[in-house]
Amino acid sequence: MKNISLEKSVRLVLKIGSSLLIKNNKFNKDWLETLIEDLIFFRKQNIEVIIVASGSVALGKNYLNIKKKKVKIQEKQAFAACGQVILMNNFMKILKKKKVNVAQILLTYSDTEDRKKSINSRETIKELLKLNILPIINENDSVAIDELKFGDNDRLAARVAQISDADFLILLSDVDGLYTCNPKNSKSAKLLKFVEEIDKKILKMASKETNLYGTGGMTTKLEAAKIAMNSGCSTIICKGNRKNPIQKYFKNNHGTVFISKKKGTNNIKNWIAGTVKPSGKVIVDSGAKLALKNGASLLPIGVMSVFGSFLKGDIIKIESTKGDELGKGISHYDCNEIKKIKGKKTSDLKNILGYHGRDEIIHRDFLTLND
Repeated sequence: MKNISLEKSVRLVLKIGSSLLIKNNKFNKDWLETLIEDLIFFRKQNIEVIIVASGSVALGKNYLNIKKKKVKIQEKQAFAACGQVILMNNFMKILKKKKVNVAQILLTYSDTEDRKKSINSRETIKELLKLNILPIINENDSVAIDELKFGDNDRLAARVAQISDADFLILLSDVDGLYTCNPKNSKSAKLLKFVEEIDKKILKMASKETNLYGTGGMTTKLEAAKIAMNSGCSTIICKGNRKNPIQKYFKNNHGTVFISKKKGTNNIKNWIAGTVKPSGKVIVDSGAKLALKNGASLLPIGVMSVFGSFLKGDIIKIESTKGDELGKGISHYDCNEIKKIKGKKTSDLKNILGYHGRDEIIHRDFLTLND
């Protein structure tokens, strides 16, 4: 396969983790300056850049001289509020020298998972890019709670890539990319340079190991790559802890690229495909599985069981009887209604529910299937 190039790209999202931005408990200014050189290099080629940056909690903790490792959610929120100021202040100082205007966007989980809010987020990002401003995005950890968090900025970056219609998502890591097994534990580990599908075999290769500052690991990076790929955005995982990491990657292509083949899909389906935490799920029989693959909507007669508590309009997963995720879609009924109509014919729905609703549980226009 040929080397990857940004030649025809319009927009890229770059995710920078805490372990790269923080060195010896201090902001890693020297490294960031070389990364900014990379970004300016691409901006001069008319490639728009969006940064997703972590580190506010760790920076705030250090600023307040907090040594303990176990902290309460309220303490984390306070650290994030302090640390975000330090994070942006450092970015602004470096970017001011390069005459690059910068803006901060703090997103919560609902800002990408709620359809109306995700559109608002997208329009704000696109307007900043139109004004030649570099958006720097982070999760709003000062108000987010564990139940409604992305949990890591890899998936946040993938969602940003999806809502902003990016061509590439670049995840900088402390390793070269995805190996067949953990290279820290095995000499036989081999770097995969190209991945066209993230299946169970690929997922097994991922290490969940994290560092002192980060919350992710290779597992979350693969989850992020899957979200991006489903929306037509290819993903690169490459070594970040060196000078000018992005230019170095495109010079030697030493990393892993997850190639998306999905181009031209509509925005609503991209948004559905990228949903991080579906509200529930339905199990379907083999007949429904085949019908879905042939382009049909999901009808009640093909549903065998329902899990989770969800409302009409929520996004739910569709699984086979073997536990394979077939896809996701917007449910036209709530969980209690589906429990009543599962396995039933469309002609029986009015008598069961007492009103005439949609014939399908998920219409094909609001359904996205996994490859």
